[in-house]
Amino acid sequence: MTQLAPTRVMVAATILTLLVIACAVGPALLTRDPTAIGDVLSQRFSAPLSADRSSAWHLLGTDAFGRDVFGRVLLAGRLSLTVGIAGAVLSGAVGAVLGALAGWRRGWLDTGILAAADTLQSVPRLVLLLACAALWAPGVPTIITVLGLTGWMGVARLVRAEVLGLVSRDFVGAAQVLGASSRRTLVRHVLPNAIAPALVATTLGVGNAILLESGLSFLGLGVQPPAPSWGNMIAGGREYLVTAPWIALAPGLAVVLTVTSATLIGDWLQERVAARAPG
Repeated sequence: MTQLAPTRVMVAATILTLLVIACAVGPALLTRDPTAIGDVLSQRFSAPLSADRSSAWHLLGTDAFGRDVFGRVLLAGRLSLTVGIAGAVLSGAVGAVLGALAGWRRGWLDTGILAAADTLQSVPRLVLLLACAALWAPGVPTIITVLGLTGWMGVARLVRAEVLGLVSRDFVGAAQVLGASSRRTLVRHVLPNAIAPALVATTLGVGNAILLESGLSFLGLGVQPPAPSWGNMIAGGREYLVTAPWIALAPGLAVVLTVTSATLIGDWLQERVAARAPG
C-alpha cells in the first residue's frame, strides 16, 4: 500500500479544521442575515470580490435574491457538517454495538445481525435514503437518523471480525477467571481493543454522509429552504451556471474540499491502524 505523504495529510487536516471553525463561528460574525432577501434590483448577481449598488462588498458575490453567497456557504456548512458528522457517528456507534454483540454472543444473534446487514447491503444506500425521505418529512433529524440506520453494516462487520479474533486471547480468559461478568469483559476489555477499525470507518463515512446529504438536498428531499445546505445551494444555482456560476461553484467547492480532506484523513488513520496490527 502506498503511504500518504504526511504533508498531504497535514494540509487536509488544516483545511478541514479551518472549514469547521469558519462554519461554526463565521455566521455569528456576519453583519447581514444570509437567509434574508435583500434589495433584489440593486444587490442580485454581484460578482465575487465586488460591491453591489448599495456599496456592500461580497467576497463570493450574491445570488438571484441579493443574498451574500459567502455567508450562505458558511451557514450551509454548519448544517451540512453537522448532518454529515452526526450521521457518520450514529452509524459508527450502531455498527460498533451490533458488531460487538454479534462477535461476542454468536449463535442466533450473530446470524440475525449478519442477515440484516446482508439485506441492507443488497440495496444501494441512496435508494434506501430516497425511500425513507419519501416516507417521512424531510428535515435534519430525519436525515441524521436515516444516515445512521443505513450505514452501520460495514462497521458492524469490522468490529465483529475484531471481536472474534479477541475472544480467544489470554487477557479475555484472565478477566473471566477473575470473576468479570460477560458484559464487563466485553465492555471493559474486548470492545476498547476492537474499536479502532470502527473509528477509521466512521471517519471515512463523514465524507460519504456529507455527499449523501448534499445529494438528497439537491433533489429536494433533504434540508428544505429557506435553511441553506450545500446541496440545495447547488440546486438553486444550477440554472445560473452560465450567467452567475459562483452561486453553485462556491458550495460545490466546499463539498469537494470537505469530502476530500475527510477521506485523506480517514485513509491515513487506516494506514496507521494497519501498521500497528499484529503480524
